[in-house]
Amino acid sequence: MGSLRIWSLAAAAGLLVAVVTQQRSLALAGTLQSNAPSAAVRQSAPATPVGADRAAAPEVTGLPDFSALVERNGPSVVNISVIEKPRQSDAVQWGNNDDNPLSQFFRQFQLPQQNMPPERAIGSGFIISSDGYILTNAHVVNGAAHVTVKLTDRREFSAKVIGMDKRSDVALLKIAAVGLPAVRFGDPSKIKPGQWVVAIGSPFGFDNTVTAGVISATARALPGEENYVPFIQTDAAVNPGNSGGPLFNMQGQVIGINSQIYSRTGGFMGMSFAIPIDIALNVKDQLLRNGTVRRSRIGVEVQDVNQQLAESFGLGLPRGALISGVDPKGPAHLAGLRPGDVILSVNGRKIDRSIDLPSIVAVLQPGSLVHLGIWRNHKRIGVDVRTVLLVDQGAQLARNGTTHSGGKLGIAVRELNPDERRELHTRGHLVIEAVSGPALTAGLQAGDVVLGVNGASVDTVEQLTRAVDRSGHDVALLIQRHNAQIYVPIDIG
Repeated sequence: MGSLRIWSLAAAAGLLVAVVTQQRSLALAGTLQSNAPSAAVRQSAPATPVGADRAAAPEVTGLPDFSALVERNGPSVVNISVIEKPRQSDAVQWGNNDDNPLSQFFRQFQLPQQNMPPERAIGSGFIISSDGYILTNAHVVNGAAHVTVKLTDRREFSAKVIGMDKRSDVALLKIAAVGLPAVRFGDPSKIKPGQWVVAIGSPFGFDNTVTAGVISATARALPGEENYVPFIQTDAAVNPGNSGGPLFNMQGQVIGINSQIYSRTGGFMGMSFAIPIDIALNVKDQLLRNGTVRRSRIGVEVQDVNQQLAESFGLGLPRGALISGVDPKGPAHLAGLRPGDVILSVNGRKIDRSIDLPSIVAVLQPGSLVHLGIWRNHKRIGVDVRTVLLVDQGAQLARNGTTHSGGKLGIAVRELNPDERRELHTRGHLVIEAVSGPALTAGLQAGDVVLGVNGASVDTVEQLTRAVDRSGHDVALLIQRHNAQIYVPIDIG
């Protein structure tokens, strides 16, 4: 009896342990079940690679929707149509030209004074104030006899050209209207390559056409241009008729005026360029205040610094604006600047490329005192220069020179006589007669005048030879070619 009771208690205890164990197992299984991802989640979320940041957000979350931006800002964009001033026929122009040997013939036979039919052009613009001021490109309204502005509500107004500035390609118009929707302005200094932008305009006359793209580059210099405008490059489609239209950021703010395209066909090929809005607004303010635009200059000719030139001047990384010519009557010459100096900053603003210099200096008031950070003789110095007014016909830039064989450069030189120097408008003494080896590879040509080596002027063959011998494997040769001075880097091994 006693043994039976003991067995029953033992059995009951065992049963209790089994039940508790089962309940704990079920509870643990439930916890694991609730914490585990579903099969669908496991299937759609691949394992994070070893070393990856699990908390990092995706860099691109999807394509943007521009509809709200366009709905708000589209009414601020206008279509501009221009009737140009009538032009005389070629025959009439010949008859009125006293320098033309056939002018007497055209006058004798009394050719009728026929004018060519006036040409028409289209472009775009945008309203910058509710009382009717409009920005567009200067080339859109240049030579216009009549300018018509059409709004998105199909109202049309005759526009007055308040002023234009061809250097920046900005023009200011005025129409007699009030209560107009005006754009808001952004800060071009904060834009970055890769950001979305929207262009609105009238390509080929199709009003309020919207195109989108990304910023491809900033502070872009265009070949053959007076680089006073650091263009914004985008891949937003811009075609004839888009000129003068706004470029918007994703906040619906205007950051530029669409101005040019790079094309081999006349149509869009993936590269368009816009004038930064801060430069355009500076021009607008001056046109309103003075009727013209005043710019500053310091009287230097500059070029970019590449790796070879940087090594030649002991600069390290390629940066700054390398002075290749100095106006002998300009403020830079008076301040002691010379070819071979590299301008690294203006009033504390870094100069990364040569285009940065004219665009920064130009917006200053003539007569301003500027502090330049200069790289000279392998060290940094400071120079103060007072700017002067930039005029259309600048002074001739200074030149320098040398005489007979350039040794390992691969050039043969001879001394210029005084008459040749006057004819070439040069202070140089040596002209290149033959080119081979490293000089040929670097792009030197017969007829180039040698002015200096690695920032130091050379006046004799002996000076040229010594300067080259003291150089490392890179030589920066300052030459005059036609009316320009440039540094040519030469790798002599």
